[in-house]
Amino acid sequence: MLNYHRKRNQIQGCCGFTILEILLVVTIIATLSTIAVFAGSKYINRVQNARAVEEIRMLEREITLYSMEKGVYPNDLDDIGQGGLHDPWGKPYEYLNIVDLNPPKGKLRKDRFFVPVNSDYDLYSMGRDGKTKRPLQNPQAKDDIIRANDGQYVGLAGYF
Repeated sequence: MLNYHRKRNQIQGCCGFTILEILLVVTIIATLSTIAVFAGSKYINRVQNARAVEEIRMLEREITLYSMEKGVYPNDLDDIGQGGLHDPWGKPYEYLNIVDLNPPKGKLRKDRFFVPVNSDYDLYSMGRDGKTKRPLQNPQAKDDIIRANDGQYVGLAGYF
C-alpha cells in the first residue's frame, strides 16, 4: 500500500507546469505580440501615407481640369466638389491658391532654404499628428504629405 501512494504522488508531481515554465511562456508570448503590434502599426502608417499621396494626386487632376475649363485655379476645394474630403487621419486637406489670390507671404509653405515649395497652389495633408508649421524643416511638418515643385513631388515632407 505504501508503494501505491508513493507512485501516485510521483505521477501527480510530474504532470503540472512550474511557475518558471509558465513565466517563460508568458514572456515569449508578450515579446512576439509586441513585435507584431509594432510591425502592424508601421504597415498601417505606410498605407495611410500612400492613401494621402493618391488622394492629393486625384485632387491635383481635378484642380487641373477646373483650371483648364475656367481659366483660373479654384478658390478652395469646394469649387471642385471636394471640400468634404478628409485625409486618412480625419483632417481636411489644406489648399491655398497662390496664383490667383496673391496670399500673404507668411502663408506659403517653404523648403529648408525658405523658398516657397510651389508657385501655383499649395495642397497638403497635415499628416498623422494633425499639426504643421509653414517651414518644412520644422519637426511638426515632417509627417505632412505635401505637393511640392508644382506637382513634381508628392510625399512626406521629411523626404523633400
